[in-house]
Amino acid sequence: MVSRRDYRSLRSCTGWRRFLLLVPVLVVLPHLSSLVDYSSSTRAKNEAPSTRSKKLDHLVLGPAAGVGFPDRLHCQGTKALNKTHTTTSHVSGAAGNGVSFVTVFTVYNNTTSLGDLKSSNVVSVVGNVTYSKPARSMAVLNAFAYFIQVSMPKSNVVILTDPASQLSIQASNVMVEPIPGDYSRGNLMLQRIMSYITFLEMKLQKNDGGTNHYIFTDSDIAVVDNIETIFVKHPNFHIALTFRNNKDQPLNSGFIAVRGTREGILRAKVFLQQVLNAYKTKYMKASRMLGDQLALVWVVKSHPSFDAKRFTKPQAFTQEIAGASVLFLPCALYNWTPPEGAGQFHGMPLDVKIVHFKGSRKRLMLEAWNFHKSTSNIPDMLCLVLGSGRTKYDF
Repeated sequence: MVSRRDYRSLRSCTGWRRFLLLVPVLVVLPHLSSLVDYSSSTRAKNEAPSTRSKKLDHLVLGPAAGVGFPDRLHCQGTKALNKTHTTTSHVSGAAGNGVSFVTVFTVYNNTTSLGDLKSSNVVSVVGNVTYSKPARSMAVLNAFAYFIQVSMPKSNVVILTDPASQLSIQASNVMVEPIPGDYSRGNLMLQRIMSYITFLEMKLQKNDGGTNHYIFTDSDIAVVDNIETIFVKHPNFHIALTFRNNKDQPLNSGFIAVRGTREGILRAKVFLQQVLNAYKTKYMKASRMLGDQLALVWVVKSHPSFDAKRFTKPQAFTQEIAGASVLFLPCALYNWTPPEGAGQFHGMPLDVKIVHFKGSRKRLMLEAWNFHKSTSNIPDMLCLVLGSGRTKYDF
């Protein structure tokens, strides 16, 4: 028979056993909670980039960078609060020289079936117009020519292309120059330099008198001011490049200006041949993208006296490189890009000359041209670009 004292001892032991059994649970529970929290936060983090990286099929107008900088464009929505381009001088007539914009362009997937046109990944709607992939590429090319007509009406556009290409050009200031070569996607950047060199060789052979300057550009740029002034303000350069304060990619190949004298064309051709050689020998793995820019940087930086620190200040400068006088122009004015406008450029300079809709900003270029058609107001249009340029769009 169990005494009352023994019974109390048994009850005490049983209580301790229950407590000891609960200890592991008390230890593990907080960890389980933290694991659940971690899992939830990880899932949220994984979902967040996919939301942020989604490319949109409509414009998103956000705040315009540059507030507080007196030399930057200030906007209220799509209304410019300070004036731009008040000092533009159309020097074409006074100087007696012209400017031709030269771009390399080709269209892929020229034939598109009706079934493909109905596919959501082929069709894009901008304003009231529906585009297939080839049609929207042509729309960007035409917008490129239209902007030049507005800002530099005496200039023309030359399109270097595959002889097999059939381009539907609407702008009246455009001529097509077929140049044989490999214009496939994987070889296009390499072919572009080769086409530039061939074009300059053709001009040297033609020698038709007079001086016509050439500006080789990407076709996704908008010329928003007269840039023939660079040939007057900087009378001694042969070839001009644009630079930015970017350690890995300080030069952008989307703008290359060549003085139209015989010496200027010849020296620019020799310079581009050195770039082509560097491309072929060092950067063929980047032949689809960036190889030309890497080759440009290599040719420039390999010059013994070149000081790369000059790229950190947005001021034009000239340097003798590879037998040519090279003018370096700041991207902030001559190759301004929407995504960089909110970053290192601190908004949009009032005297910006060229807007480059590189990357996923082609829709924004078409929207900007549509806006300009309805308003004929460049500063207000630039506010649209500045406020919408942080967003990635669907093409």
